[in-house]
Amino acid sequence: MKFISWNVNGIRACVKKGFLDFFNETDADIFCIQESKMQEGQLNLELPGYHQYWNYAVKKGYSGTGIFTKEEPISVSYGLGIEEHDQEGRVITLEFEDYYFITVYTPNSQSELARLSYRMKWEEDFLAYLKKLEETKPVIFCGDLNVAHTEIDLKNPKTNRKNAGFTDEEREKMSILLDNGFIDTFRYLYPDQTGIYSWWSYRFNARKNNAGWRIDYFIVSECLKDRISDAKILTDVMGSDHCPIELDFK
Repeated sequence: MKFISWNVNGIRACVKKGFLDFFNETDADIFCIQESKMQEGQLNLELPGYHQYWNYAVKKGYSGTGIFTKEEPISVSYGLGIEEHDQEGRVITLEFEDYYFITVYTPNSQSELARLSYRMKWEEDFLAYLKKLEETKPVIFCGDLNVAHTEIDLKNPKTNRKNAGFTDEEREKMSILLDNGFIDTFRYLYPDQTGIYSWWSYRFNARKNNAGWRIDYFIVSECLKDRISDAKILTDVMGSDHCPIELDFK
C-alpha cells in the first residue's frame, strides 16, 4: 500500500501548479493534504475512484485538511472532540479494519512563540487522543507536525534553537510522543540520513540551497513497525513550500 501526505499551502494554488498531475501519477491508496486554505464549495476536486473527506477551518483561507482514500472507511471523525482545538480543521480520522488513519496539521507556535503555550496544550491532548484510539486498534498518522525533532532534521539548528518549530519545548513533546510507543517511520529506516528536508522557506533561495526542515512525518504505532516497507521524502515534487512524503506499507 502507498500512502502520501502533503502540506499543499493552499490547495487551490497547488492545483494550478500541477497537483492533479502528481496525484494521478502517484496513484496512492490514501492521499492526505494539510493547509488546504479553503471553505466548502470553493473547489470541486474531481478524483475518480476516491472517497473525499474534508475538514475546514472556521476562519476563511486558513489551515484545513483533507483525505482521499480508495477504500471506504468504516467510520470518519473530524477534530479531537475538544472545542478549543476543533475550530481550525486540523484533524481527520478514518477507521479501517486493521488501523486508524489520521491526517493532522499541528498548530504553528508562530513568531515570537505567540502560540507556544496553546501548542503545548494541543500536543498533550493530541497524544491522549492517539492513546485512546490505540485501545481499540493501532494508529497511522501523518502530516505537517511543525517540528524538526533533532538537529539533523534541519539545515541550521544552531541559529534556529529558539524559533518556532525547533524550540526545546516542541522537540521534547515530540520525544514524549515517540516514547509513548510511536515510530517516526523515516528515522526508523534512515536513522543517520542528513540533508533531506520537507519544507523550505520561500525566502533566501532556501529550496535551491536546500536550507530546509524535516517537519512532515508518517508516524505509526510500534506494533506496525514490521509492516513499514519504505519511507520517502519526495523532494523533487514542486507546487508548495513543502514537498510530499510517502509511506510504503506491507
